[in-house]
Amino acid sequence: EDDFQFTLCEGCRQESPNLKLLTCLHTLCLGCLTKNEPVGQCPVCCTAIPHSSSIPDMDNLLFTNLQARLKVYKQMVDGVDLFCDNCSKAGEFWCSECFEFLCTKCFEAHQRYLRWESHRARRVTDIRAGAAKDFLEGIRRAGNLSCSNPAHKSQPVSIYCQRCEKALCCSCALLDNQHAPFRDIRSETQRRQEELSSMERELRRRRSGFEATYASLQGEAARLEEAQREMRELIRRRVEQLVRLLRREEEELVGLVEARQEQGRRELARELRHVEGVLRRMEAGERLVEKMSLYASEQEVMDMQPFIKASLQELQRLQVPAATERGQPGDLSECRARLQAL
Repeated sequence: EDDFQFTLCEGCRQESPNLKLLTCLHTLCLGCLTKNEPVGQCPVCCTAIPHSSSIPDMDNLLFTNLQARLKVYKQMVDGVDLFCDNCSKAGEFWCSECFEFLCTKCFEAHQRYLRWESHRARRVTDIRAGAAKDFLEGIRRAGNLSCSNPAHKSQPVSIYCQRCEKALCCSCALLDNQHAPFRDIRSETQRRQEELSSMERELRRRRSGFEATYASLQGEAARLEEAQREMRELIRRRVEQLVRLLRREEEELVGLVEARQEQGRRELARELRHVEGVLRRMEAGERLVEKMSLYASEQEVMDMQPFIKASLQELQRLQVPAATERGQPGDLSECRARLQAL
């Protein structure tokens, strides 16, 4: 189960049939998004959700479908409710194309009439003996693309139209002269997967710069805290030497230090949140592309790749904040000057 925790909602860590993929590449269920709707940002990395309703349109088809497949696998492993979907007898076989359990008699009929349509039913005992990854790999190989024309959903698809960027059946390609030029759908699927993998490698390379900036900001925050503590102690020792009439000056100095400290903390916290959010988006992108490469069917690659590509391109355009762009938060020069005057 630990291998597939990535399919859960990243907000509530629960399974959900309504998983949404945000532009920051985090995946959240409708419940978490609705709870977070007044804020209008991702609760994981605080990136703004660019939708008026704060509910993205992109479904995470990969994670949702993986949850459904794993549920079937768990049902077989547990041996619960294994009944034939046709006659309700004991289900001894399972077809990845029909997504149905079959008894021995229905299995024989299934093999007789559907064997030429690549329907390969396997014994439940054989599936149960294998690992979940093997089960998902088998389903991935069996998954077929569907034609973008709703009237041709049952037609086999092997053509990709570069003009409208959709998968087509032979009927659409031959009868509709608006579709051209064409490309083999397998080549297009492979090209899209390779494009995502290339972007993921570039993302890994750029990530080191953001990690270095994040570590630098953490170091600055620690040094700021240390400087504040030292200054408070210096103020305390100096003011204790003064007469009672100078106590009011002591309070003003401490107040000044506190104001500078709060200002510096806010500035650093804002930069830390931004860089942390970018890092989380990069992690989500790397993880999603990796899982697409491992488990996504061709249909899922075709449906989700443009959206993921746009999000990864947005990440690639981000620049690592240079150290020279940041000022020195919590400047205590005014406080030191007033101490010297005392």
